[in-house]
Amino acid sequence: MADSVRKDEEFSGTRPVEERHRINEANLDAWMRENVEGYAGPLTVLQFKGGQSNPTYRLDTPGRSYVMRRKPFGKLLPSAHAVDREFRVISALGSQGFPVAHAYALCTDEAVIGAAFYIMSMEEGRVFWDPTLPSQPAELRPKIFKSKIETLAKLHMYDPERIGLSDFGKPGNYFARQVDRWTKQYRASETQHIPEVEKLIEWLPKTLPEQKRVSIVHGDYRLDNMIFHPTEPRVIAVLDWELSTLGDPMADFTYLLMQWIMPGLDGVDLKALNIPTMEEAAQIYCNYTGTALPDLNWYFSYNLFRLAGITQGIAGRIRDGTAANAKAIESAKRTVPLAKASWAYAQKAGAV
Repeated sequence: MADSVRKDEEFSGTRPVEERHRINEANLDAWMRENVEGYAGPLTVLQFKGGQSNPTYRLDTPGRSYVMRRKPFGKLLPSAHAVDREFRVISALGSQGFPVAHAYALCTDEAVIGAAFYIMSMEEGRVFWDPTLPSQPAELRPKIFKSKIETLAKLHMYDPERIGLSDFGKPGNYFARQVDRWTKQYRASETQHIPEVEKLIEWLPKTLPEQKRVSIVHGDYRLDNMIFHPTEPRVIAVLDWELSTLGDPMADFTYLLMQWIMPGLDGVDLKALNIPTMEEAAQIYCNYTGTALPDLNWYFSYNLFRLAGITQGIAGRIRDGTAANAKAIESAKRTVPLAKASWAYAQKAGAV
């Protein structure tokens, strides 16, 4: 438990702004006076410790606090770090009463602080990093899980067209696009021959599940990407929308269920902890959305393949000299085990 609390402290909270992330605070203050309703300085700027790819700042004023997300400085890939997409999706969802931070204003003029950014409300609450919830009493754990799962189900029930997001993603089969994307990512970063990956690259596109619905998908829906109410077991804001798009809700849902087969909940005594089993968690989602549970094996194989593509990308950056820290090396080592696990689920789904 002490480790878990330490982890909470390590990733949450703020620190002084790093030299390389400094911004022109006077320009920001002037822009906020013009564009953020109810804003009044003076302004104090801090940086969040969490490791998001878009630098994130806490902006304090005497009256209230705000959060700023900005693009990294310098040259970027065209679609990377699209803060305008994040702003658009949380604006649309917030207007429907979905739990997100309030989106105040977007600035695409890089002259203000050197990069595009947006301002949202600072939601005060709790972030849980350890899915066994050691800091919470046993009777509250199922309620926390229920809120997390029902919040995702609620997201998937919105009609993108009706809330102004009909063009937020590409048409066609979402899994087909994703398998293609992660295959290309893997090939571009390949550092070794992994037989299981070769078999998956051949098998996954031939066995794509039929896409029954299109919804907003978050893309990285997990416990530490949400803020819970300070005292109640209730999600008040879902964070980190940078991978969000339109797609198959089964992608988000099965990614959520992966928690039970990966380090986190895999192998723990769920009954003793009063945490729902994977089947119980799935049932909460299915009851809310009125959908039937598919055979999960294909989806687990896909999710593990995607993670192998991500860790192989890290291995490629180590090879190219653009990532060399201990954490990157540790992540890169996971590619083979992830590929083997993915192929094991593929075989359960009928691959030979």
